[in-house]
Amino acid sequence: MLIKKDNLILFIGFLVLMMFSQFASAHGMSEAEKQSIIDGGNWSYLWLGATHMLSGYDHLAFVFGIIFFLSTFRDIAKYVTAFTLGHSVTLIYATFNAIQLNYFLIDAVIGLSVCYIAFANLDGFRKYLNINPPNMMLMIIGLGLIHGFGLSTRLQDLPLSQDQLLMNIISFNVGIELGQISALVVMLLLIAAWRKSQVFQTFSLITNYSLILLGGYLFLMQMHGYAHASHPEEFAVKVDQPGSVKPEKAAIEDSQDIQWKDTISITIPARGDKEYKLYVAEGAALKYAWTTNDELFFDFHGEPAGDTTGYFKTYKKGNLNQSAGTLQALFEGTHGWYWKNNTPLPVTITLNITGEYRRMDLDDRSHQPDVLQSPQPHTHDTID
Repeated sequence: MLIKKDNLILFIGFLVLMMFSQFASAHGMSEAEKQSIIDGGNWSYLWLGATHMLSGYDHLAFVFGIIFFLSTFRDIAKYVTAFTLGHSVTLIYATFNAIQLNYFLIDAVIGLSVCYIAFANLDGFRKYLNINPPNMMLMIIGLGLIHGFGLSTRLQDLPLSQDQLLMNIISFNVGIELGQISALVVMLLLIAAWRKSQVFQTFSLITNYSLILLGGYLFLMQMHGYAHASHPEEFAVKVDQPGSVKPEKAAIEDSQDIQWKDTISITIPARGDKEYKLYVAEGAALKYAWTTNDELFFDFHGEPAGDTTGYFKTYKKGNLNQSAGTLQALFEGTHGWYWKNNTPLPVTITLNITGEYRRMDLDDRSHQPDVLQSPQPHTHDTID
């Protein structure tokens, strides 16, 4: 009977790991969701903070590891408070000062923090390394600081208000803590129920080894994402296909010899964001190159004409100060860029484009090549 129970626990752990892997590949927010945040004010940031924590499997896994062997309210409050103080400090400080680290690397370290807490729970330092474990309180505070940077990178992707910046950050952080408390209650009930079981020791072994696997999986996944973002030319296909873009490095070098049809200057306010869209026919080619003095988050994407579901296809995104390429449109519709300026100063982008397209920022389109029928404007905003 014990073997059957162990197998059941292992199966449940496998299902949980698969569920976490689905969360790991989840898409970011749509423009409609970002607009709803602006309209909702600080309450929206509070709600987003709570939902982000409840869906943040890496943060929850770390908290789960912290409280796994704690049985008194005093110990639980002490260690959870240490983690809360740690991630709150960096969340508020980094966001308020527009300090943004590479989110792939931060999430990779967070994955290792999950491995660490589970390894400590298994008494791995004494069993496998023959050393005393580091001070748990100091480690939790330190790792909490790193988790705070991860939370801050997500918050800085939102349309923060320069006038209400501090309240936006505080509201988001309060939401984070409310979400953490809600998850903590469920975790404590789960652990308390298993602690009374005869198979709790087996459950603890399976759970903590599963946390190590989960943390390792998260680390490898984020490092893979970092490699793609840092060296996209090494992963891009060599032959242009509909909906594909050329490797970044080669495209930037080629852009220096192109005679551009349009050069557009786009200014993005401090901590602001903007979109610039072109209307492109299916199969039409668009060449582009943009540059700025400061690194920006960008998402180069397209939306099919007439679509009402909110679907969009991302061709390229990351944090860069320049980008270039050639796009062969996979479908007819709007194609363009979303830029997010996380710095405390305005940033100006110089965008060069050529090919078959219609500029949607021009009121008088009579001088534009008649390659397309007049499009219906999409719901996304263009530049002023």
